[in-house]
Amino acid sequence: MKSSTSLRRERFLQLSQLPVAVRLGRFDAEILYWGFFEPRWWRNFLHTHSFFEICYAYAGQGVFRMLGVDRKVRAGDLFVARPTEPHEIISSRKRPLGIYFWAYTLLPLAAHRTTRPAATGVDALFDAFAASGISISRAPRSIPQTLEHLADEADARRPGYGLAIESLVSKLLLDTARALAPPSLPVEIIDPPATDPAGAVVRTATRYLRDNFARPIGIRDVAAQVHVSERHLSRLFLAATHRSVIDHLIEIRLAAAKQLLLDRDRPIKSIAAEVGYPDVRYFITLFHRHAGTTPARWRATGGTKFLPPNRQNPPKKTPTNAKPADFRK
Repeated sequence: MKSSTSLRRERFLQLSQLPVAVRLGRFDAEILYWGFFEPRWWRNFLHTHSFFEICYAYAGQGVFRMLGVDRKVRAGDLFVARPTEPHEIISSRKRPLGIYFWAYTLLPLAAHRTTRPAATGVDALFDAFAASGISISRAPRSIPQTLEHLADEADARRPGYGLAIESLVSKLLLDTARALAPPSLPVEIIDPPATDPAGAVVRTATRYLRDNFARPIGIRDVAAQVHVSERHLSRLFLAATHRSVIDHLIEIRLAAAKQLLLDRDRPIKSIAAEVGYPDVRYFITLFHRHAGTTPARWRATGGTKFLPPNRQNPPKKTPTNAKPADFRK
């Protein structure tokens, strides 16, 4: 007879069989996978993702090693690894850690402008969540309840379960962002307020780049949008961000490309065009120059990169007879 933990795991893992994508304000979020670790000793080794991965601890305790710093986690904690952040998780031996985890992309929509106040608040929330330095928070009570409802819907598959799951996923991502974004940030503010006219110009220009990165854009287009000369815009942008307008545009485009490459059904040529590079050869060259690998290789590794131990602070010593479980997220 199966244990209650095994039955719960099986019900939850059925979510991985269902494609789920939701729109949140000006962001598209696509669930990449769901997972469940039972409360026993385990460890996943130092690695990074090109997407967001959230963990909810439902039992025990352990260590969340983020950016070389050990942070204790315990039952009831919610913790996040944002794109490119090196991290690993080590379960306690005395009180083994049990977690649910889920991963998703979060992509701003090209040429999309939010006008409804409620949607503007959602934009601000996810901007703040993505940029936040908060890695661990106590989970709101709604998180385990939502996870249970998701497992119920995936298991029963009653009429309308797809719509119900999309609604529950939206709720889950919103509550996660609320818990892990700075609590003092008013959600109505999307970007930090400008303190002078130059700052206002740079802020507007930056938002224009984020909203229109998929289109052919030159400095002339951005300068026209903020009503200054190209030379003046270049000076303001460099002074405020320490990089050029075009360098910032490239960063936005390649970040979007990394997320799109996780969909193995999309041709690389098509992705290049979607992020503003109709010449796929130029896109591949630019991607390799900035990411240190090709788009094909990035896709082959699933956006996850396991790192050597000396990449961050040396991990604490573990017993020589330790036998980590044979799995890595």
